[in-house]
Amino acid sequence: MSVEIGQPVPDFSATATGDKTVTLSELRGQQVVIYFYPKASTPGCTTEGGDFRDRKAQFDAANTVILGVSRDGIRAQENFKAKQDFNFDLLSDKDETVCQLFDVIKLKKMYGKEHLGIERSTFLLDAEGNLAREWRGVKVPGHADDVLQAAQALNG
Repeated sequence: MSVEIGQPVPDFSATATGDKTVTLSELRGQQVVIYFYPKASTPGCTTEGGDFRDRKAQFDAANTVILGVSRDGIRAQENFKAKQDFNFDLLSDKDETVCQLFDVIKLKKMYGKEHLGIERSTFLLDAEGNLAREWRGVKVPGHADDVLQAAQALNG
């Protein structure tokens, strides 16, 4: 079962870059963008992260925290964040707790083989911790702008 629009997102904690643990309930009072990407340091994920990075000041102005999530280990996440100069935290979800919560693990095909992987997806939570918007099967170009506009409208 995954979260639904208008419903509270169940609390979770996850290991984050910067030797931190991020707990969702501790972010109450701020909007939260949680974007899931398949793999650190791959081209689409690098572009997507860069798009969020480049709009961070605007997300900040809209009282919105950005969190990137993948199943990569924390060392891979730290390297990805440092190399791309990301100005927000990345979460390591190796046990797929957060992925399962948002139902982003999907059967994918690559080179004719099927495997389970993260479907590129983004979720916007309001300041009370309710799911306000979701984007599934995301195409990277223009996506961060769409999410920013939604965050600004929600904060308005």
